[in-house]
Amino acid sequence: MLVLSMPPDHSISSLFANATRPLLSLEFFPPKQEQSLDSLRATATQLRAVQPDFVTCTYGAGGSTRARTMEVCSLLRDLELGPVMPHLTCVGSSRDELREIADDIHARGFRNIMTLRGDPPQGQTAFEARPDGLAHASELVQLLKARHPDFCCGVAGYPEVHPEAESADSDLLHLGEKIQAGGDFVTTQLFFNNEVYFRFVARCRAAEIDAPILPGLLPAVSLPQVRRICAMCRADLPSALADQLEAAGGTGPAAARVGLEWVANQIRELLVAGAPGIHLYILNRAEAAIAPAIIDCFEHLAV
Repeated sequence: MLVLSMPPDHSISSLFANATRPLLSLEFFPPKQEQSLDSLRATATQLRAVQPDFVTCTYGAGGSTRARTMEVCSLLRDLELGPVMPHLTCVGSSRDELREIADDIHARGFRNIMTLRGDPPQGQTAFEARPDGLAHASELVQLLKARHPDFCCGVAGYPEVHPEAESADSDLLHLGEKIQAGGDFVTTQLFFNNEVYFRFVARCRAAEIDAPILPGLLPAVSLPQVRRICAMCRADLPSALADQLEAAGGTGPAAARVGLEWVANQIRELLVAGAPGIHLYILNRAEAAIAPAIIDCFEHLAV
């Protein structure tokens, strides 16, 4: 067991409860190569300018980047980017291993975990839980809360329905189970049409899912990249956005400006409509959050 060397993070659920303005969060991923860590450090340093309320770091399936996740989380905390929320998944771990991981995260002072079932490891087409493991994110939430009740657990929501869900109704039922298990707030999968978020929130509220629902947005700075991502998560890429990106060359500075302006328009509409904040999937790129089009949306968020 590690000795706690830093004060525990603030709970993100308390940020939502006490917020007087929309929150901003940024998602990082752990680089696979050592030299890329310096690049991530430079990016994160630049992003201090937008003063995010909290940041998250994804988790490698099958042990591929688990240690690096905690290394990146420590780096982000050292840079004082707000509470840092490591991701944790069920993939490839037994219940006992997940308890050990939870103890390690807690001992390091982290008090917020993005709690996910996780995608199948590379080379597999379907998720398979270990016989001594967990099959659902709701079970992981239960395990974490039982082990350390002061954990704040974020969970995922899917405005355009999880790719493996039998139906939109069953998908909503699973989300409700995650909240009932102790999930504190929802971060959505990326979307490019705000109407899908508004409909999703309305369906959640009708189903008595009252947790904050944070919209997750991806700046589409490259047409080939966004097509790959949309294919993986089965998010709809509006033809208007695809056409604008293609007209701008698909990649490069002109295409990036198109994608940044599109997401800026999404942000403005979402905040006016009362969204509790914005979560940006920045793909470790500073310009995804510090471009003038984005900064203009968040000037009022600076404290």
